[in-house]
Amino acid sequence: METKGFVLYLVTGFCLAILSTFPVGQPQDLLRLSSLSSPSSPNSTLTHYYFNGSGELGSNKLVWPELSFSWRTALATLIGFLGSAIGTVGGVGGGGIFVTMLNLIVGFDTKSAAALSKCMIMGASASSVWYNLRVPHPSKNVPIIDYDLALLFQPMLMLGITIGVSLSVVFPYWLITVLIIILFLGTSSRSFIKAITVWKEETILKKELEKQQAASVNSHGEHLIDAEYEPLVPKEEKTRLEILRFNLKWKGILALLLVWVTFLALQILKNNSVVCGVWYWLLNFLQIPVALGVFGCEVIKLYKESKKRKLAGNTETVCEATIDWTAMNLTFCAFCGILGGTVGGLLGSGGGFILGPLLLEIGVIPQVASTTATFVMMFSSSLSVVEFYLLKRFPIPFALYLILVSVLAGFWGQLIVRKLVAVLKRASIIVFILSAVIFASALTMGIIGVEKSMTMIREHEYMGFLGFCDN
Repeated sequence: METKGFVLYLVTGFCLAILSTFPVGQPQDLLRLSSLSSPSSPNSTLTHYYFNGSGELGSNKLVWPELSFSWRTALATLIGFLGSAIGTVGGVGGGGIFVTMLNLIVGFDTKSAAALSKCMIMGASASSVWYNLRVPHPSKNVPIIDYDLALLFQPMLMLGITIGVSLSVVFPYWLITVLIIILFLGTSSRSFIKAITVWKEETILKKELEKQQAASVNSHGEHLIDAEYEPLVPKEEKTRLEILRFNLKWKGILALLLVWVTFLALQILKNNSVVCGVWYWLLNFLQIPVALGVFGCEVIKLYKESKKRKLAGNTETVCEATIDWTAMNLTFCAFCGILGGTVGGLLGSGGGFILGPLLLEIGVIPQVASTTATFVMMFSSSLSVVEFYLLKRFPIPFALYLILVSVLAGFWGQLIVRKLVAVLKRASIIVFILSAVIFASALTMGIIGVEKSMTMIREHEYMGFLGFCDN
């Protein structure tokens, strides 16, 4: 019921925001914009603004500051390190923070900031995945990464990224800001409530364990044997290499790589075609059957396996998610996957702002939710990085430096937080971090978005929808 209410909140908020664009975008503003760009006005100037994959307002002018030691670089390094460390632990990446930091502090134009943000997410997620591959599942003898859920969400996430980039061209800047605030406030609130719930459950469990320990010791400190409690069977200790081999499922990885290569090929071919030409639209729409095909195969697999286990009386879930794989729940997962990708396309993030909370919503424990979301983000962000590299969207020296910072941050962030979770026996820490990162991103992007939108209003810029092929 709570999930349905959350979806209703998102759909209602998005629809109201989009509908409000029609009265805001006045025709006279568009006429004014056209007159400024008319060749008959030799003394008038117009900066062409576009709405790119970062969800930010940008111009055609690329601004690439040189990589040098300065207070701006030092501050950006600190924010990037902390953002990568905390963001990957929560499974959200931190793209909303990176874009703002690179744009305001370092001085990159928003188009380049979005591309560099993808580089940072790729570096942090790759190092986090490498660390997590050497960590066992906290409660089961299964891999720490849920490959079934990764295959379920990755194609829809990549399809959503394409939709998000296209919408960023058409949507006005203020609308993107409003949609981001609605979404991030909703997801951060839901994650915070989930964190409190998990915290309470952990508190009850810890009290039960303390009672068991107290019952097994008499007043003289001697251990008693009580048949009420089963003796603890020591787990078989595995080496790091054995855990790594166990967590690597090559069949799932190869399937994900095939999806990655297919989408990359379609994106490269699309970028080399004429915008709004026949091949452009054909290659764009080809992504839909590819995404739906992979998603459909995984859906059929989960549904059949779930039904088979129910008929056999097996209550064990097919994957880490505890939901029933009904048509309604599968539709919800597809919707959220596309939504996560769309947000990634608008922001220049990896889509973890939706995927992380979603995995918790469907019953995945925090450790596995964080690891799986980061694993999927590694594929989606690396796809964008390769594409941006081919399009020469970012300076190589700065990109390599930021990737190095993010790699170190992702590794140390995972190491410290995992140790903290093990000592305190509270996985809810991961969920609190997830909620905090999403809220911080909503706050930073909201403040910057409102400020830039007010500037556009003061300068009487056009505030309505833009033509896709003209921008």
